[in-house]
Amino acid sequence: MEEYNSGEEVVFNADEASVSVKECIEGVIGGTDYNQGKVNQWTASIVEHSLTLLVKQGRTFKYIVNCTIMQKSGAGLHTANSCYWDTATDGSCTVRWENRTMYCVVSIFAVAL
Repeated sequence: MEEYNSGEEVVFNADEASVSVKECIEGVIGGTDYNQGKVNQWTASIVEHSLTLLVKQGRTFKYIVNCTIMQKSGAGLHTANSCYWDTATDGSCTVRWENRTMYCVVSIFAVAL
């Protein structure tokens, strides 16, 4: 895939976004056990921190970030995303993270302006 470059990067870099999101997740819930009373706070914090890091990259995208946290209980969890957009510039990535008590799945969608 060729990158279009007119002085600024306009292609979504999924690898870079994934690294940033993993850092956010680790920073918010990395060393903790699942706690139902804190899940709303954790998801909001992960989404806000992820958005802040993505925006700081200075690229011209609209971002959508979704975060799901689920306690490990033996139950199944399946997610799917589908997008209809310009695959030359727009992009998405999904980060799956887990520790011994919970799963965290964060999806990022980047739509070029």
